[in-house]
Amino acid sequence: MSKIGIIIGREFNERVRKKSFIITTLLTPLLMIALMVAPMLLTQYSGSEQKHIAVVDDSGLIGKQLYSNDEILFEQTELPIELARIQFSDSYAILHIGSNIMENSADIRLYTNSTASITLEMGLASQIEKVIEDIKLQNLNIGNLPAILASIKTDINLHSYSNGAPVEENATGTHTGEKANSSIVATVVAYALSFMLYMFILIYGVMVMQSVIEEKNSRVLEVMVSTVRPMDMMLGKILGVASVALLQVAIWVVLLLGVGFFVMPELIPGEMPMAVEMLKQGASPENTGVDMGLLQAIATLTDVAYLAKIIVSLLVFMVSGFLLYAALFAAIGSSVDNPQDAQQLQTPVTIPIILSLFVMLSVINDPTSELAFWFSMIPLTSPIVMMARIPYDIPTWEIALSLGILIATFVVVVWFAGKIYRVGILMHGKKPTLKELWKWMKY
Repeated sequence: MSKIGIIIGREFNERVRKKSFIITTLLTPLLMIALMVAPMLLTQYSGSEQKHIAVVDDSGLIGKQLYSNDEILFEQTELPIELARIQFSDSYAILHIGSNIMENSADIRLYTNSTASITLEMGLASQIEKVIEDIKLQNLNIGNLPAILASIKTDINLHSYSNGAPVEENATGTHTGEKANSSIVATVVAYALSFMLYMFILIYGVMVMQSVIEEKNSRVLEVMVSTVRPMDMMLGKILGVASVALLQVAIWVVLLLGVGFFVMPELIPGEMPMAVEMLKQGASPENTGVDMGLLQAIATLTDVAYLAKIIVSLLVFMVSGFLLYAALFAAIGSSVDNPQDAQQLQTPVTIPIILSLFVMLSVINDPTSELAFWFSMIPLTSPIVMMARIPYDIPTWEIALSLGILIATFVVVVWFAGKIYRVGILMHGKKPTLKELWKWMKY
C-alpha cells in the first residue's frame, strides 16, 4: 500500500470508530426532519393571545364593518380620540379612523401601548382596505355588482413543461408526451443541496484544519515528515477526511431513500401513483383528475433521470469543493499552533463560502442570470451556487465547464498549499503574516 493510502486509512479508521461519528450519523437526519417539522408545529399550536383594539371611527363607515377574529377583538367607542386614549390605556391599541378616510387613505392612526407586530399591522390594514374598496364599489350604483365580480374572477393554474420533450397532439386536441416539471421542487431541492454543501464544506474543512493543528502540537508530523513527503501527508489527510464524509453522506442517502420508499406511499393519496404513471406515459395532465401542482411535484421527484442527475452532480461538486477548501484549511492549520490564531487566517477562506450562500438566494429567483452564471464559474463559490442552479435544468455544458474550472483550480491550490504545509508543519511559536505565507509559497 502506498504511503498516501496508509495515511488515508489511518484518518478514516480513527474517525469512523469514534462514538461521535455513529451518534452524529444517526441523529443528523432526525435533527433535519425535526427542523423541517418544528416550524409547522409551532405555527399550528402557537396561537397568540387575542389583542383588544378600541375603534374610534370619525367617518362612521369603516368601524362597524371590521370583524373580530382569533387575533383581534374590536370594540367600538363613541368617545373622541383624546378621551379614548385615556379610557382604553389598558387595551392593546386604539385605532383612530379619520373622517376623511375615503378621500385620504393616510387619515388613520394606530396608537399602541407596545410595539405592534408587522403581521398584525398587515392584517389590520388588509381588512380596512377591503372595507373601503367595498364601499367605493357600492357607491358606483351598479346593479347586481356581486354577481358581476364573481363572474369575472379568474384563477390561473399555470402548468410548466420541459421544452426539450417531444410533443404530440391527439384527436381531442390535447398535447401528450410532454414532460412536466415543478418549480416548487426545483426551489426546495436547490435550497436543500446548497445548505448541504455549505455545511459539508465548512464542517469537514475545519475538521482537516483542526486535525493538522493537533498533530502539529503533538509533534507527530515532525516524526512522519522523515519518512513521508509533506505533500503526501497533506493529500492523505484530506482524502481520509473526505472518505469519512462520503461514508456519512452515503448512509444519509440510504436512510432517506429507505424512508421515501416505505413512508411516501402511505402519505400519497391512493389515486396519485396512477395519475403520475399516466403523466409519465404521455397522458394529458388535465385528464388525470389530480391537482396539477402536486402531480408535477411527485412526477419530478420520482423521475429516475432527474434524481440521478441531482445525486451525481451533488457527489461530484461536493467532493471537488471539499478538496479545494480542505487544501486551504490544511495550509492554514499547518501555519499556526492553536485554533485561536487559525480563526484570523481562515476568515478570508470562509468569506467566499458565506458569500455563495447569499448569492444562492438570488440564484433561486433567476437561475439563468449573469450573476448566477459567473458565480457558478468562480471556483470558490461554484460548488454551492452551481448546485442551486442544477435543479432548474441548466445546460450541461455550463455544469461541465464549472466542474473543469473547479478541478483545475484545486490542482493549482494544492500545489501552493503543499508548499505552505511543507514549511508550516516545522514552524512553532509564531503566527506567520500573509507576507510570510507568500514567501513560503515562492520558496
